[in-house]
Amino acid sequence: MPTDSVAGSALTRRSSLKGDISGGITAGVLTIPVSIGYGLLALQPLGEGYLSYGIVAGLMSAIVVLLACALLGGSAGLIYTPRSVVTLVMAAVVLEGVARGPAAIAAHGDVGRTLSLVFFVVLMAGLFQALVGAVRIGRLIRYIPSPVMSGFQNAAAVLIMLSQVDALLGFRRRVPLSAVAANLSAVQPLTLAVGIVTCLAMWYAPRLAKSVPPALFGLFIGTGAYYALSAAGYRASLGPIIGPLPSTLPVPRYLPGLGSLLLERELWPVLLTLSVGALGLALVSSLDVLLCARVIDGVTGERSSGPHELVRIGLGNVAAACFGGIPSGMNLGASSANHRAGGRTRLAAVVAAAVILLAVLLLRPAIAALPRAVVAGMLVVVGLQLFDRSSFQLVTQAIGGELLHWRVMVLDLLVVILVAGTILVFDPVVGVGMGVALAVLFFLIRMSKSVVRRTYHGDVVRSRKARDPKLMELLGAHGRQIVVFELEGPIFFGTAEDLATRAEDPAAGNGCCVVLDFKRVNELDSTGARILVQINDRLKKRGGCLLLSHAHDNALVSAVLRDLGVTGTLGAHASFSDTDAALEFAEDRLLLAHAPGHALDAEMPVDRLSVFDGLSEEEVAIVRALLVRRAYAKNETLIQEGSRDRDLFLMSRGVASVKVGRPGQSGQRRLASFSSGTVFGEVALLDQQPRSATVTADEDVVCYVLSEDAFRALVRDHHAIAIKLLTSLGSELSRRLRRANAMISELEG
Repeated sequence: MPTDSVAGSALTRRSSLKGDISGGITAGVLTIPVSIGYGLLALQPLGEGYLSYGIVAGLMSAIVVLLACALLGGSAGLIYTPRSVVTLVMAAVVLEGVARGPAAIAAHGDVGRTLSLVFFVVLMAGLFQALVGAVRIGRLIRYIPSPVMSGFQNAAAVLIMLSQVDALLGFRRRVPLSAVAANLSAVQPLTLAVGIVTCLAMWYAPRLAKSVPPALFGLFIGTGAYYALSAAGYRASLGPIIGPLPSTLPVPRYLPGLGSLLLERELWPVLLTLSVGALGLALVSSLDVLLCARVIDGVTGERSSGPHELVRIGLGNVAAACFGGIPSGMNLGASSANHRAGGRTRLAAVVAAAVILLAVLLLRPAIAALPRAVVAGMLVVVGLQLFDRSSFQLVTQAIGGELLHWRVMVLDLLVVILVAGTILVFDPVVGVGMGVALAVLFFLIRMSKSVVRRTYHGDVVRSRKARDPKLMELLGAHGRQIVVFELEGPIFFGTAEDLATRAEDPAAGNGCCVVLDFKRVNELDSTGARILVQINDRLKKRGGCLLLSHAHDNALVSAVLRDLGVTGTLGAHASFSDTDAALEFAEDRLLLAHAPGHALDAEMPVDRLSVFDGLSEEEVAIVRALLVRRAYAKNETLIQEGSRDRDLFLMSRGVASVKVGRPGQSGQRRLASFSSGTVFGEVALLDQQPRSATVTADEDVVCYVLSEDAFRALVRDHHAIAIKLLTSLGSELSRRLRRANAMISELEG
C-alpha cells in the first residue's frame, strides 16, 4: 500500500509538471504578440525613435512581472502581461508628462534620460498599487459605478484604434488626426490593405484556425501578406517595419538612472507631476486586477486574494521599471489558455517567462522585421474587442423604446458618454479623475437617500407593557405624539439633515416624543452626532424629548455618541437597549402628562380594576371575597413556565414581565409586561393547559389572585357573575387581539 501511494504521488507530480510546462509554453507564445503591441502603444507618444524601446519594454515587462509574482507567491495558474486599458493610460501619462512640458525640457532630448522618466512613472505606479493592496483600499475602487467603467472602456477602445491610424495608413511620420485629410496623398493603400488583412485574420481566427491563438494567427497572416507584396515588387508602397531593437538582455539597466533622477533637486517638481499621473495609472491598474481576479477565479475554480495580488503585481511593476518594462497585470486570455493546457502551479508562469525570454534573445531579428501595419492591425482588433457591448445594447434599446426604466438607463448612458467624452477631449488621466469624481458623486447620492426605513406612531404600535384599559384608551387618543423612526444605513452629513427635518416636523405638535431606532445604523459621523443634539434641543423647547434605542449595539456608533457628547447631552435615561423599552418610557411620560391624577405606581383598589366594570357593587363584593391578596418582591416568580396551576392574577400595583426560554440558548426572552389594572393567567384557566411562560416581578408587586377552586365555586354558586366575569375577560382578550392586528398591519404596511 505505501508503495502504491508513493507511485501515485510521483505520477501526479509528473502529470502536474507536464501540464505546467505545456501551459507555460502556450501562455508564453500567446503573450509575445500582445506584449509587442502594448509596448509599442505605451511609448508611441515619444515618437518613431522610441518604438523599438517600447517593444522591448512590453516584452521585458511580461518576463519580469511573471518571475516576480511567481517568486512572491502568486496565485497558481495566473499569467501576467501588459494590459490594454492600463497601457493606454500609461501612453497618456507619457504623452502629457514626458513627451511634453517640463519633463521634455528636463530630458534635453537624451534618450536614456527620457526613458528613465518614463520608467519612473512605472516605478511609482507599482509602489502606489502595492500600497493600495497593503492597506486594503482596493475594495473602495470596486465601488466605481459600471457606467463610469463603461465610459472609460469605450474611450480606451477608441483611443487605441485612433492611435494606430498613422501606421495603418503608412505615414512615415506622425500625423495628427486633424491633419489626416490634408495628407491623403501620402496614404499607402497597400499598407492599409495589410492592416485590414491582419484585422480580419485575427478577428476570424477562432473560426479559421481554432488551435492557433488569434493574435498569432493575425501576426502570421499579416506578416505573410506584407512580405508577399514586398516580394512582388511593392516594397516602396508598403509601410515601415519595426527596425533594430536595443539590447534585450534582462538586466536592471535603468536602476542607476532612476536613482539619479531622485538626486536632482531641480527635477523634483517634474517628478511630483509624474507621480500624480502614476497614481491615476495605479488606480486603473488596481481596478483592472480586481475585475480580472473575479473572472479568473471562475476559470481556475480557486479563489485568489485581490489585496495580495495587488501587492505582488505592484512590486512586480517596480521591478519591471528597473529592467525597462511597462506595467503589467493579470491576462485573462493567457491565464485561461494556461489552465486549459494543464498549468496548475506557479511553475507555469516561470516557463512562460522563459519562453518569452528565449523569443527575445533568439528571435530578435524576426521581431525587428515585423511590419508596423501588422502590429497596428492587431491593436485595432484589441480596441474593437475592448468596447463595452452593454453600452451599445443600451443605445439600441433606448432608440427602440424598449427600456422599462428609461430615466435610470438614460442617466447611465449620459454618464458613459460624459466619461468617454472627457477622456477623448482631454486625456485618460483627466478621465480617471472624472470617473472617480462621478463615483464619489454616485456614492453620495446613493448613500444620501433617507435613512428612515420606517415610521410609526404610538397610537397604533405600543410597547409590550399591558396597562389598564382606561390608560390604553388614553394612549390610543394621544399616542400620535410618540413617533418611532426605524433607521437604516449611515447617519452622516448627507443624510442627517433629512432625518432632522422629519424628526422635527411641526405637524407632530408640542410634547412629541421621538424614538430613533439605531438597530440597523452602521455608521455615524460628527455631523450626524451634531444633528442628534440639535434635534434633542428643538424637541425640548417644544416640551418633547428624544430617545435612542439600540444605540449601543454597534460599538463604533456607541463610541461616537459618547466621544462627541451626545450621550451626556441626552442623559442616561434617554438611551435604551431596545425600542420596546423606549416606547414604554415614552408611554409612561405621555400618561403622566394626560392623566396626572392617575398614579402609575400606587396600589389600585379592587373595585377599580377594569375586569369588574360590568359588575355591580354587590357582585364585586362577592368576587372580592374569593380573591387572595398576594405581595411579591422584585424578581420573585409569580408563574412558572410548564406549571399546572390555574390561578387568575389581577394586578393592583407594580409591573411583572412575561418571559419564555430560548431553545438551545441560555437566558430568557421578554414577551410582554403587565402593570396595575391588568389581568393575566386567564388562558390557562380557560384552556386547562400548562403555563406557556414564566412571569416574574420587575419591582415590588401586589396582585389579587382568583384560584381555580375559587373560580369553580363562583361558577357553581354565582353562575351569572361568572358569566359576566368571563365576558369581561373575553373583551380584554378581544382588545389585545385588535391592537395586535393593528400593530401588524402598521408594521407590515
